[in-house]
Amino acid sequence: MYATDVDHCQIVVDSLTGDRSTDEQTFTSISILTDRLANVRKMHRMFMDIEFSPHVQALSEQEMKLAVS
Repeated sequence: MYATDVDHCQIVVDSLTGDRSTDEQTFTSISILTDRLANVRKMHRMFMDIEFSPHVQALSEQEMKLAVS
């Protein structure tokens, strides 16, 4: 069953603060939030400069490195 009430922001925050382990759910949440951000950017160009924090970007890069190795 797919959970529709998942707080993806909270999952990422908890992973960054060490309140939960960084796992597949963390990376899935980052992916979902990335898609949502892309949709917001499409709404209006004033949103184009919105980015994830450097910590979230580093976490996302960590997933890419794990996928390669």
